[in-house]
Amino acid sequence: MFSESEFTIIVGAGPTGLTVARQLQRLGAPFRILERSAQPFTGSRGKGLQPRTLEVLDDLGLIDRFRAAGDDYPEMLVHRPDGRTTAWRMDELHDPTDAVPYPNLFMVPQWRTSELLAEGVPVEFGVGVEALEQDSGGVRVALDTGETLTARYVVGADGGRSTVRRALGVEFLGSTHEEERLLIADVRLSGLDRSSWHIWPGEPAFRLGLCPLPGGDWWQLTAPPTDTPIEQLVASVDPTITISEIGWTSQWRANIRMASRFRVGNVFLAGDAAHVHSPAGGQGLNTGIQDGYNLGWKLATGDDTLLDTYEAERLPVTADVLGISTDLHRRHVDNADDAMRRDDPILRQLSLNYRGGPLAAEHRTTPGLVRAGDRAPDASLTGGRRIFDLLRGGHATLLAFGFDGTLPALPPNVRAEQLPPSETSAWSAYDIHEPTLLAIRPDNYVGCATQDPQDITDYLKLIGH
Repeated sequence: MFSESEFTIIVGAGPTGLTVARQLQRLGAPFRILERSAQPFTGSRGKGLQPRTLEVLDDLGLIDRFRAAGDDYPEMLVHRPDGRTTAWRMDELHDPTDAVPYPNLFMVPQWRTSELLAEGVPVEFGVGVEALEQDSGGVRVALDTGETLTARYVVGADGGRSTVRRALGVEFLGSTHEEERLLIADVRLSGLDRSSWHIWPGEPAFRLGLCPLPGGDWWQLTAPPTDTPIEQLVASVDPTITISEIGWTSQWRANIRMASRFRVGNVFLAGDAAHVHSPAGGQGLNTGIQDGYNLGWKLATGDDTLLDTYEAERLPVTADVLGISTDLHRRHVDNADDAMRRDDPILRQLSLNYRGGPLAAEHRTTPGLVRAGDRAPDASLTGGRRIFDLLRGGHATLLAFGFDGTLPALPPNVRAEQLPPSETSAWSAYDIHEPTLLAIRPDNYVGCATQDPQDITDYLKLIGH
């Protein structure tokens, strides 16, 4: 039985906090997850799930639920002032491959993403954090209910205005552009074809966008800020469209920032508490989920040195992603010709890696295209299995490619799989050309690549296995 002081307290039950909770839950590590709001978030907000995030959801055992709840992004239909229309896509649809089973940006409203992640997670709604302090005895968290908790770790996943970040005194570096705003709303309407994302251009950028949301009859409305009521705004572009209901609404402003630190003592920052993005490119929510995916398994080990690698790995990745989404945002502001293109492969987040980081042990003299620190690709195996089937579950995995020597003794929380040369798909996906041992981390990145079994033994100890 764990004492309360051994708990992790997760502050914020959005997608980031829920991902941390799911990682802890499946690894048997105790936690409490607190959400200041009295009820779950109801808006569409971050509606795009990138391919790497879909792989995270696969590992969490949720991919079928998400695929049933969402859909590929629809074609955009631009309604030109002359009455004609032009159809095009932000990015062409890509066919799945053996290595990349989920190649496309996938649309799921954020409320539904949170709902699916929260299934089976004991979220405490209506419980907010007022203050926190930490010393050698733990982290004491004062709640707005009057209760004070003492925890071993605290994760601040409580959004851009994070109480946890402010309590730590961590700088939120970046800038806010009050003049760059966007109206976002969820609406129900009639009189418009749901097979397209409809755009009405204006000067200097656009006048109105209406995107059909999967899983119901709601649409996400976007427009420059206006005092015109939404019903009148929509009628001004097409009087045959009738708004029947207005749900969640928000005035987004360009607030692009990143925390100077992601760890202070035993308190960690993740998601919007650590970085806020432009919605351009659909990077923010996805980066937050991957923060939680990286942090959760490390918290479950309780290893202080391993926990230091959270900031070492995620802060530079976040800085890169923030630069990408900011560049896309500036293209929108400048009304660039390619402002709406999303065909840069880096947006899919499959190429983001931890090469050169503290947990990337590349021992080969001539490594292939897939190296320590890279995402572990999928591949088909004989018997109808896949590599992702081997990795799923939160454990570390040893992939032994054509290895005839004696494998190291493995702890029970490490799975091993022999992959002879006949497993051509796997050898190709991992660009393997000689006997090789790969230790795959619990978050499904290649951790150690070697021909020496002792390197695997040493690496597993490094990651708490």
